[in-house]
Amino acid sequence: MRQRRLMNQINVVPYIDVMLVLLVIFMVTAPMIQTGTINVPSAGQVSAPPTEAIVIEVKADGALALRAAASGASRPVSNTEFQRAISEALARSPEQPFLVAADSKLPYQKVIDVLEAARNAGVQKISLQTQSSSASR
Repeated sequence: MRQRRLMNQINVVPYIDVMLVLLVIFMVTAPMIQTGTINVPSAGQVSAPPTEAIVIEVKADGALALRAAASGASRPVSNTEFQRAISEALARSPEQPFLVAADSKLPYQKVIDVLEAARNAGVQKISLQTQSSSASR
């Protein structure tokens, strides 16, 4: 009787079949996948802020000031006066919009602290004021 020799080769045909089936499945399902969108802020040409908005100015040294967008005159405030002024404005109009105008050299944490303080005071509408790139400094 003759002995059979062992084959030391791997049959790759089943692997190729599985790969082609997976390729077809991915090609069919890929167009059906919904892609997500991310809305990022833009500092291009923007419309004018609401005229009734109260602007919270944060100076380069971290000092706070408030001004009505319509009047143009700003008044410096301390942290306690800031909280009281926001509460009074919200008592007059709960939907009062606010803008935060911070100096560009100010650490970002200070801006976050001002936003957090405004949120804790009950502000619902608050935005960051930007300067368009075409405006001169």
